[in-house]
Amino acid sequence: MTTKSPRLLIAASGTGGHLFPALALAEKLPEYQIEWLGVSDRLEQTLVPDCYTLHTIPIEGFQQRFGLKTIQIIFRFLTSVVRVQKIIKEKNIQAVFTTGGYIAAPAILAARLQKIPAVIHESNFIPGKVTRFLSRWCDTVALGFAGTSQYLPQVNTVHVGTPVRSQFLTSQSLDLDILADVPLIVVVGGSQGAVAVNQLVREAASAWFKLGAVVVHLTGKNDPNVDSLQHPQYICLPFYENMAGLLQRANLAISRAGAGTLTELAVTHTPAILIPYPYAAEDHQAYNARVFADTGAALVYRQEELTADILRDRVKQLLQSPSKLEKMRENTAKLAIIDSAERLATIVSNLV
Repeated sequence: MTTKSPRLLIAASGTGGHLFPALALAEKLPEYQIEWLGVSDRLEQTLVPDCYTLHTIPIEGFQQRFGLKTIQIIFRFLTSVVRVQKIIKEKNIQAVFTTGGYIAAPAILAARLQKIPAVIHESNFIPGKVTRFLSRWCDTVALGFAGTSQYLPQVNTVHVGTPVRSQFLTSQSLDLDILADVPLIVVVGGSQGAVAVNQLVREAASAWFKLGAVVVHLTGKNDPNVDSLQHPQYICLPFYENMAGLLQRANLAISRAGAGTLTELAVTHTPAILIPYPYAAEDHQAYNARVFADTGAALVYRQEELTADILRDRVKQLLQSPSKLEKMRENTAKLAIIDSAERLATIVSNLV
């Protein structure tokens, strides 16, 4: 007699911050039959492995102003809820897991209508709108930051941290030509709003080169001045696949403050200068960054307050103070939850 595999629907779409934690959870549930819910033109089309069947729905974010577009969005939302219900029934789904974003809404509502458990993971310190509005219909809200529970007083919350890709948990080698004893600064602008950070770095970097540092600058794909700085100690790439190895090797990171990136910094124990993306919804990156600043793991600067001179001098001070960097590294390590994916897997398994 054979036992049927547990069946889980994962709703995660759009960005690495939503997809990577969900993929990390899926890796911890090898005995499960997992169906994936996404959108047709988003990152999941390339990131979700072939071993998970990808179902797409026509959902999109709501507009701020009511108009004809809003009516279309509402119709697509209702269509999406019906489609997710159909997936749940046809695939005999036993639970729904989501990492938030607008795709979470039809997934949670469909789970509620089909009377199966739902779990949402909120990676940001300030919970997103879907988490705030629909968390009461979830059996568990898993949190990346412990302090997020204050914004969700009437729901069942559990602090689990945010899962990272498995390669971050083992030592990775680099295929970049960087000597072992050379200070390495890694700049992660992020896909949104990277241009302002990129320009500050290019204006400040010459002083860091004089101290012997190498800069690996991940510029994103939208920077028109990407080739404006040339130097033997400067490696400029739109992105780099082996982020685990890069951060493990880094002495210092200059970064935005998305929850996924901060989790990777914590797991790799990488000190950082954080520049929260100023246009993030509800300024959530600033709240994320504050946790690292309060712990002594990072220095935080608002973009509108930061100049190339300030950035140049702060990095120089850190490079010239190994003890300060080491203390930041120790403080960063305190924020890491290495077994986050396992904790999430336990929550899901208990519900199924």
